[in-house]
Amino acid sequence: TSPGELLTRLGRPEIRQALLLSLETSLLATVLVLLLGLPAAYLMASRQFPGKRIVEVLFDLPMVIPPTVAGLILLLTFGRAGLLGKSLGLWGVSLPFTTAAVVMAQAFMAAPFFLGPVRAGFTTVEHRYREVAATLGAGEFYSFFRVMLPLSLPSVLAGTAMACARALGEFGATITFAGNLPGVTQTMPLAVYVEMQHDLGAAITLSVLLILLSFGLLLALRYGQSRVR
Repeated sequence: TSPGELLTRLGRPEIRQALLLSLETSLLATVLVLLLGLPAAYLMASRQFPGKRIVEVLFDLPMVIPPTVAGLILLLTFGRAGLLGKSLGLWGVSLPFTTAAVVMAQAFMAAPFFLGPVRAGFTTVEHRYREVAATLGAGEFYSFFRVMLPLSLPSVLAGTAMACARALGEFGATITFAGNLPGVTQTMPLAVYVEMQHDLGAAITLSVLLILLSFGLLLALRYGQSRVR
């Protein structure tokens, strides 16, 4: 396949839409994981409470269950007849088979890849640093942003990059919970699956592009960690 043919395939509307949608949703999913995961990882690293081990297992569960099962869990929870879907329906909100569902599926599958490194990073910060900050009158909020977060920044960067890469490559939970609607929920991994049926060259092009994007994320992580250290 010549470079011209590759560019022609990437210029097809459905391919371009899948590319842009993947970049948009994976970025939003990463931001969502970052906003929710930072406080969760901090609490898990700094607090002891009954049932903590069970909560830790629940956080890690998306890494080991099949993605289609994760998508089914989201569908049974947020679907029209789901546990929370009925309440959302009263407000006119329907999540399945929408772009928001793509973001939720990606965030759900990517969260453990963020929580693991960040929780470990918070745990490695020596307790005496927080004690000194408290002695100087710093509250917990101030101590978190001025002590814990800077000292754990390499781990936070690692978790963020891993979560973004995982969100970018998410397939099973997305197709189960969000479907495969071109321009709405069809991300690059789903487009690869579709193109394999009738245009192997386009599927290979998208696959190579996904690999390059993931490689770029991980490479940026390595350089970012070295500079932070």
